Amino acid sequence: MPTITPDSLRQRREGGTPPLTARVLLRRLGNVPTPPSTRAHCPYCAMQCGMLIGGTPDTPELAGDGDFPVNRGALCIKGWTSAGALAHADRLTSPLVRNAEGALAPATWDEALDRIADAIRALQARYGKDAIGVFGSGALTNEKAYLLGKFARVALGTRHIDYNGRFCMASAAAAANAAFGIDRGLPFPLADIAEAEAILLVGSNVAETLPPAMQYFDAQRRAGGHLIVVDPRRTPTAAAATLHLPLVPGTDGMLANGLLHVLIRDGLVDEAYIAQRTIGFAAVRGAVAACWPGRVERITGVPEADIVRAAHLLGRSRSAIVLTARGAEQQAQGVANTLAFINIALALGQVGRRGGGFGCLTGQGNGQGGREHGQKSDQLPGYRSLRDPQARAHVAAVWGVDPDALPPPGISAFELLDALGTDNGPRGLLVVGSNPAVSAPAAGRISKRLRALDLLVVCDFFVSETAALADVVLPVAMWAEEEGTITNLEGRVLRRRRVFAPPAGVRTDIEVLHLLASRLGHSKGFAFDSAAAVFEELGRASAGGAADYRGISHARLDAGEALYWPCPDEAHPGTPRLFASDFPTPDGCARFHVVTPTDPAEAPDREYPLYLTTGRVLAQYQSGTQTRRLRELVDRAPVPRVEVHPVTATQHGINAGDIVTVRTRRGEATLQVHVTATARVDTIFVPFHWGGLGSANLLTNPALDPTSKMPEFKVCAARLELRVPDMRAAQLVRANQDDGCGVAVVPVLLDTRS
Repeated sequence: MPTITPDSLRQRREGGTPPLTARVLLRRLGNVPTPPSTRAHCPYCAMQCGMLIGGTPDTPELAGDGDFPVNRGALCIKGWTSAGALAHADRLTSPLVRNAEGALAPATWDEALDRIADAIRALQARYGKDAIGVFGSGALTNEKAYLLGKFARVALGTRHIDYNGRFCMASAAAAANAAFGIDRGLPFPLADIAEAEAILLVGSNVAETLPPAMQYFDAQRRAGGHLIVVDPRRTPTAAAATLHLPLVPGTDGMLANGLLHVLIRDGLVDEAYIAQRTIGFAAVRGAVAACWPGRVERITGVPEADIVRAAHLLGRSRSAIVLTARGAEQQAQGVANTLAFINIALALGQVGRRGGGFGCLTGQGNGQGGREHGQKSDQLPGYRSLRDPQARAHVAAVWGVDPDALPPPGISAFELLDALGTDNGPRGLLVVGSNPAVSAPAAGRISKRLRALDLLVVCDFFVSETAALADVVLPVAMWAEEEGTITNLEGRVLRRRRVFAPPAGVRTDIEVLHLLASRLGHSKGFAFDSAAAVFEELGRASAGGAADYRGISHARLDAGEALYWPCPDEAHPGTPRLFASDFPTPDGCARFHVVTPTDPAEAPDREYPLYLTTGRVLAQYQSGTQTRRLRELVDRAPVPRVEVHPVTATQHGINAGDIVTVRTRRGEATLQVHVTATARVDTIFVPFHWGGLGSANLLTNPALDPTSKMPEFKVCAARLELRVPDMRAAQLVRANQDDGCGVAVVPVLLDTRS
């Protein structure tokens, strides 16, 4: 295993020197005789970096796992500090129930579960089965995601289930299914990136969002390869690229069409591959004929010369990979954008070739597995369609129920949240592992919907902004306290192992679902004695589906086998690479799609003259429920900020460190100004990790993609207003503490003018 040094971490942009605190002892290999020995995986992003853990929850010992091939010992700052939340003082160790005075107060498990079950029965008796909804998470293990879908459809009998992955991978999934017949974020191992001569990376700041993955991009460039980054911001990833294409937000599809136009015009497409392995190219050729580089420059803001150069770098390379991420996908035309970039990869003849192809960089820890086994409103385990009679019959047989008893498909995540408490929506909601009061678009509106419920139940480790609104909060086990599996961004299935016992009073989500199902008269189908038993049933339910896990087991994973789905039987070695010979479509061919780009749902105007886009920063994660409690991370990212170009700052009369209001048609957020030339003059950027007054999603537009139902997080119209010129960051932190959500934000005092 490699020695991790401060210099190597800085050079590879992995978050700086591993922090050493009294709570988290981060062992540096070479400085200690016995490294921690239990193999585990980071709880955050879809890299699922390997790590070694030992010690105790109060003084955990943690090191990168140099033998795990995905991260090869590297961890980012979030990974190094991940164990710090296990024994945090804010950790929930008792159920909370809202009392007659309106406060959340400790209760016994029986009291909490009885209250939930009684309320569910009463609401369903009055309003019908669909009176209860379920909102899940891309952070849940495969076992929990599977069991949550089963709980919704069998124990509750409701059609209302969806999850926060709808806000992450839905557009990429819909596009991949339409083009290739299957959705697996990366249809090849992450290490293949280092072998590509050219990479087109669209809408991803890998250096800050997937830092250990940068080693593959670094290796690719050291070998003479070219990296082309499409992003409105000059991020650290874009700064390291051969070519940066800083497009106007919302013009991704037009840029893709322009690149394909040049590839066709200059004879850089693979005609033989197109003829043998695809259909639909003639229509696409005709559609992009109107997307000549000069026209595309006027629309996207990307210089014509750079469009031509990018196309030639891709077209003249023997191996090329096209990768998309949230920048292109979290839009009301996210599916079309992704299909437009898939067209490029197919036209180059790269899909299915080693060192080439198309992939989507999954975001959440189990973003891949979380969308395969039943959390989505229209899906059953194995990526089966709930509308397919054969799929319903197969899964119903595994569950021991009548296929006709399974509810029909429900509505998507935002539609579900926006219907809460209304005449046509659920009156009660069970939230597991998610924080929609912060993560949903138009978050102010969604918080009102959550408050309108007759019953809100939240399973979490801490009192998040959503949990603070709940009638009942159930304390559940964290990542190092439970067994299960996770599927990372490559489709590799990984074991999550229990390192520590949960705190007294805390239960696993699997236990919680069994206890609730028992109270609702469905004990038999949920009485599993282990996560391995749940996974065995998941395998049977997924057998024959697109995401076939039948041949994978805890035992095979514990034996050290590297298993990628599909894996249909116990003798199958798994499938690291897809599409080598054909595609899982009726005729074995991939599909081109004509993409006609449209304007964003909301463009700047005189009242709101700027584009607003949102995203992540290195030292925080998702809605910040865990990361905003860790001193090392708060020190690096203490307050919500807005990135503003110097020209834009001057035009608005604002300076670095000022506290401003960013306003859109949905609401306003209070943010600290960060002046940087990496932003476009017409664009401001706000990270989405904070709740309260600094919540980016108070601003975002819930306009939905017609296919994926993905909200348009990445583009809307906004304006800047100076709030209180002499307000300091410490006051902003206190304002975020004082928003009524109950989240303990570490108070960090800063001189904002320094």
